[in-house]
Amino acid sequence: MNEFRFPVRVYYEDTDVGGVVYYANYLKFMERARTEWLRALGFEQDQLMRDPGVLFAVRRVEIDYLKPALFNDQLTVVARVAGRGRASLEFEQEIRREPGGELLSRGRIKLACLTARGLRPSPLPAAIEEKLRDVL
Repeated sequence: MNEFRFPVRVYYEDTDVGGVVYYANYLKFMERARTEWLRALGFEQDQLMRDPGVLFAVRRVEIDYLKPALFNDQLTVVARVAGRGRASLEFEQEIRREPGGELLSRGRIKLACLTARGLRPSPLPAAIEEKLRDVL
């Protein structure tokens, strides 16, 4: 599953006074898609924190805002695994307006895999590595 799609509805709380999605909320939408991608692979983040004792933290973000998302828009947030390192994952993500798939935003997000205790770099869990073999 190299590409994951997650639907998001824009609520009033996501927008500014003009009805435009506040810029930081695009990152929240992208975070939700990555969380649901992990869940679709069979991994819950709270369980990963307990066993094997790892978590993912955003290390770097690059994002382009191309067109505004608006109040009550139906969006599709796309997450694609673009690369992996021993202790990292990199995603390409898009936010598209439905129907039609108009591209509103795109980004590249690098995640570091860290120990839950101590927040030190940790290799990706073997179970996640196994699932990623089919992706990359």
